[in-house]
Amino acid sequence: MNTLKKISDYIWKIPKKEKMKVDAYIFTDEEGLKLNSEALEQIKNVASLPGIVKAAYGMPDIHWGYGFPIGGVAAFDSENGIISPGGVGFDINCGVRLLTTTIKFDENKSRIRQLIEKIYNYVPVGVGSTSSKKYNKKDFKKIVEQGAVAVIEMGFGLQEDIEYIEDNGKIMPASFQDISPKAFERGREELGTLGSGNHFLEIQLVERIYNRKIAGLFDLFEGQLVIMIHTGSRGFGHQIATDYIQLMRTHLKKHNANLPDKQLINAPFKSELGQKYYSAMNCAANYAFANRQIITHYIRKAVREIFNIDIKVFYDITHNIAKLESHNINGVEKKVIVHRKGATRAFGPGRPEIPKKYVDAGQPVIIPGDMGTASYILVGTKKAEEYAFSSTAHGAGRTLGRRQAMRTLDLAKVLKNLEKKNIIIISKNKKTIIQEAPDAYKDIDKIASIVDELGISKRVARLIPLAVIKG
Repeated sequence: MNTLKKISDYIWKIPKKEKMKVDAYIFTDEEGLKLNSEALEQIKNVASLPGIVKAAYGMPDIHWGYGFPIGGVAAFDSENGIISPGGVGFDINCGVRLLTTTIKFDENKSRIRQLIEKIYNYVPVGVGSTSSKKYNKKDFKKIVEQGAVAVIEMGFGLQEDIEYIEDNGKIMPASFQDISPKAFERGREELGTLGSGNHFLEIQLVERIYNRKIAGLFDLFEGQLVIMIHTGSRGFGHQIATDYIQLMRTHLKKHNANLPDKQLINAPFKSELGQKYYSAMNCAANYAFANRQIITHYIRKAVREIFNIDIKVFYDITHNIAKLESHNINGVEKKVIVHRKGATRAFGPGRPEIPKKYVDAGQPVIIPGDMGTASYILVGTKKAEEYAFSSTAHGAGRTLGRRQAMRTLDLAKVLKNLEKKNIIIISKNKKTIIQEAPDAYKDIDKIASIVDELGISKRVARLIPLAVIKG
């Protein structure tokens, strides 16, 4: 804390010193800094890794994680830099998809419970939940190599959905050969399942519009029902992270001999092991895109049965990923491997990666709340490109660990608070309700306000939960 330099109300600098190769910047307020001293130490450690360029960054929702802090962003030279499983996380491509409807809440209040219960009947949830379909090796290979594209060909969705998924739902290179038999076994039964922890499925109300022009382009209006899916690559992604951390420990001992934290284990990006992890990580990312696509199919089925209408994919974003992207580094356009762990890509207007419908506005950004708190739709900016490799926050960030929440929060009070807000909650596990209570997280409204004032993404709409499914 003593080394921090205040640049502005929401920008703090940790100047390069000791083993740090670049400066580190934290985007938060004073209260956010005090809550996250361990995470600040982690971002300093990230700044010491080989091949890091420009700076290491912490988003407003930064908190302690495995190796890299959650809410951490760093980019490494594609020729001389590294790739780190700890900079991606265990839940590879834990992401968010928003589905839009033409349904008006005021006219359909009485049908919300019916809809959430029908969705719950269709989508398996909880730890170790499995789908009714067990994929064979041939189909599974196609899914992990082609992502949402593959499952749409299998009948889970519409061709037009592809345009509204980050990377069009398929990241390359991705080879089935680079995943272990154990990862295959863990993944083959979990496609189309929600999982547990902070993952959720919510029916939400568009409560407030901040930018009417962009909201119109995004097909959002006040009083509208939307549905949010928050889940990732399940046990498949977790196994891939576990496998490659062990491989790097076994085969790259000399390379990783002087790490400030052994959880920052990594491989040179251009090395054989670095490329194999990159491919396997992309397989997990594709799996997550496919997972959210299959869940979308079941939600569509539920909505059609109750409302007799079709719903659209607004956008699908990824949070935990390392991507090869072009960025301006000290005036030179360079290919870098950007690690976003608990951070959202936030490209400004004009980038070719953005769907044509949104390209003049900027990339949609979805920052989810959890269970009893608001979520936000924002839009990426050119300023995000200048600041942090086109990145912004991904959520509220925890203030209480799950064990701490179990010790300090009361289930009856959590449920009573949800009832006061007229939020319907369906959960397989009472423990999850306590662990994911709003009191375990930072103030999402403040997070959205900070990124908006910084200009790294701008608020478009505020969404509030009406009904929630937790694992």
